[in-house]
Amino acid sequence: MSHDFSTRAIHVGQTPDAATGAVVPPIYQTSTFLQDGVGRLRGGYEYARGTNPTRTSLETLLADLEGGSHAFSFASGLAGEDTLLRAILRPGDRIVMGNDVYGGTHRLANQVFVPWGIELETTELSDLDGVRASLLPGARVLWIETPSNPLMKISDIAALAEIGHAAGAIVVVDNTFASPYLQNPLALGADVVVHSTTKYLGGHSDVLGGAVVTNDQDIAEKVGFLQFAVGAVSGPMDAWLTVRGIKTLAVRVERHSANAQAIAERLVGHPSIDRVYYPGLPDHPGHDIAARQMRGFGGMLSLAMAGGADAARRLVESTKVFLLAESLGGVESLIGYPSEMTHASVRGTALEVPDNIVRLSVGIESADDLVADLLQALQR
Repeated sequence: MSHDFSTRAIHVGQTPDAATGAVVPPIYQTSTFLQDGVGRLRGGYEYARGTNPTRTSLETLLADLEGGSHAFSFASGLAGEDTLLRAILRPGDRIVMGNDVYGGTHRLANQVFVPWGIELETTELSDLDGVRASLLPGARVLWIETPSNPLMKISDIAALAEIGHAAGAIVVVDNTFASPYLQNPLALGADVVVHSTTKYLGGHSDVLGGAVVTNDQDIAEKVGFLQFAVGAVSGPMDAWLTVRGIKTLAVRVERHSANAQAIAERLVGHPSIDRVYYPGLPDHPGHDIAARQMRGFGGMLSLAMAGGADAARRLVESTKVFLLAESLGGVESLIGYPSEMTHASVRGTALEVPDNIVRLSVGIESADDLVADLLQALQR
């Protein structure tokens, strides 16, 4: 029987404990496992850098929710991205990525892989002809982040996957902002999905993690080898907390999305705001694509402040319910100033974020309280 997402999020990889009947499987907080004889492993487990039952539960769940055959859990999103890129790139290869990606992703590519001999090009992913030109000759990876961070650009995954494959590129989608509840890039033609599971999948701002999911056997073997050989794996407690978070992903993301939509609609036309960046607004350039490839528009939005950098700083330092902090995707609402926080590493590059941009990670509090908080802060 095929079950709905919400059912699978609770039950896949979560078999009750055989010894005690515990509905929630235990945390296997162990680094090594008893062998029944030399080379005779009990349950296939030997050493926790290689495999651990709690991490196996998470990886089984992640693969199922993203429609992949293989999933790998890491200590952070960037650890997963680094492992993936080391698995598929060699000196002389090229990466093409969007011109509005998470600053840490660009920093990893530009400051770690470029000195290793990798070429990096950023481009506007909504310009499909421009993407074709950027991919030739012979780009190895097309890196897509949609919705993007922080300007909420929407990329047409299916169209870009077709273009990428025609050029011989591996198509990677960072699905962190959408989560597998709203978007499944593998079903749209992508080869690999990456996540910072710290964000919506964990959902409670209490755990770090990352994931790589694929249906490609060759990529899976290479990533799996490096996961073991390099060892940037998620620990048992982190894996358990992430599974715990995923169980409520569907209901949380529904509330995140509804709250973000309410805030976006209320702030459109506010005299202190030049523009609201949210794909749920009908005039957003990517609205139609988002409506086609996503099940909702998510909990992230950004604001361009009419008063420039001073107004942006004043807003982020004046909210009371929205907390001024890094990260996103938790149950609490967060507000940030990307040009000096999440995207400080891309200042002075083509990816520099305008200094009048404020980013909101809309939580699951009362929408009325969140709107009121922003309105009072905008009066400062």
